[in-house]
Amino acid sequence: MSDIERFNAKMPPGLSIEQTKEKGILTLSVGPQHPGSGHFRLMIKVDGDIIVDAEPDPGYVHRGEEKMCEYRNYIQNIPHLERPVIADSCGILYPYCLAVEELLGIEVPRRAQFIRVIMAEINKMIFELYWLGIYGIFLGHSTMFMWPMADRELLIDLAELASGARVTHAYFVPGGVRNDLPDIFKDRAIKQLKYFRKRLNDYYDIFYNNPLFLDRTKGVGVMSRETAINLGVTGPVLRGSNVKHDIRKVEPYDVYDELDFEVKYMKEGDCFARAYVPYLEMYESVDMILQALEKIPDGPVRAKLPPNPKGKVGEAFKRV
Repeated sequence: MSDIERFNAKMPPGLSIEQTKEKGILTLSVGPQHPGSGHFRLMIKVDGDIIVDAEPDPGYVHRGEEKMCEYRNYIQNIPHLERPVIADSCGILYPYCLAVEELLGIEVPRRAQFIRVIMAEINKMIFELYWLGIYGIFLGHSTMFMWPMADRELLIDLAELASGARVTHAYFVPGGVRNDLPDIFKDRAIKQLKYFRKRLNDYYDIFYNNPLFLDRTKGVGVMSRETAINLGVTGPVLRGSNVKHDIRKVEPYDVYDELDFEVKYMKEGDCFARAYVPYLEMYESVDMILQALEKIPDGPVRAKLPPNPKGKVGEAFKRV
């Protein structure tokens, strides 16, 4: 029995490794439980370190959230919706709250709008540092994992100071935020963000100007502007393919239109561009938070919500 046959004998069906008829080509199953791919499966063919073919299986990503939300009211959905996006709690709750507020005709207090922007940008950087650290592992750059994970704690501390929780904050609610910022938040945030901004300068020298990083990302995995648009790609991946599009600028919500920031993008569309755009955006996030902290007004942080809508006798609700 060969090594491959012994390996496959211990694996469940569908998670095997097989040697193809092509000389030197191996077919591997990456995922669905993998620190890099997440809950996602990728069938790849490799020739040494080079991926020659890949077939994605995104079925594991679908968790049936829409169906589960049907049996909960708009408040019960808040902690439930955070779970699929552990590293970016505010990022998933923000559009949900905006949608509920529009449906119910709720006007969010201005102080709550500023707090939302502050927390959303903090969470954005928390997620980007997590991603950068995992990327460092794949590139064989251990320092690129250690630094982002350590600096990420500074931002997690700020999120915990505001919400009381380090990961899933359940902080955004329809009508505003769950509670006001503590009195010490502003001074603590300014101090830690200014320190973090200086740390970002070191990231360029150690990571983005590192020959190892450049060799493994420059000109690799190029995705053209047309391909990115046709595939419906979003976020930094889209902006890394020469598309200057940021929903915070194009369709600003809450008080984003009152803050001064630039849309960062790269023309190359390669792995380096997709990694460099989030790095540049962290500078913008720091500046936006500092602006918001100076402009934030006093006032309430949560609007009163109407009761859950109920149908009249003889009527029924039907999902669309």
